[in-house]
Amino acid sequence: MSQYVLLYRSTNEQSRAAMGTPEQAEKSMAKWRAWIGDMKGRKQLTDVGMPLDRTGMVIAGAQKLVTDGPYTETKEVVGGFSIIEAWDLAQAVKIASGCPILEGGGSVEVRPVMPLDV
Repeated sequence: MSQYVLLYRSTNEQSRAAMGTPEQAEKSMAKWRAWIGDMKGRKQLTDVGMPLDRTGMVIAGAQKLVTDGPYTETKEVVGGFSIIEAWDLAQAVKIASGCPILEGGGSVEVRPVMPLDV
């Protein structure tokens, strides 16, 4: 088994639509809890991860230029992450395809985690 990180991306508008009213927020969170619970039950979830605030700063280059972030030139922002285990990238993509963020137009980036010996 290998580990994969799932990066959850959406626009500010998509995020507001999913969490706009208390009823919408509860409905959205219920879907997330069910999906995460399913991955836990299948022993696919290594780390549920954390949601990320939609603000931040970016430090870039040798000059250490600081700009508003995460990435002002893009519309989608990484809103959180999880780490899963899967046999291969195809299985990781299949697991990620159940993510509730997709229903609201968001996306899930699936990336293999490289082993690191330090």
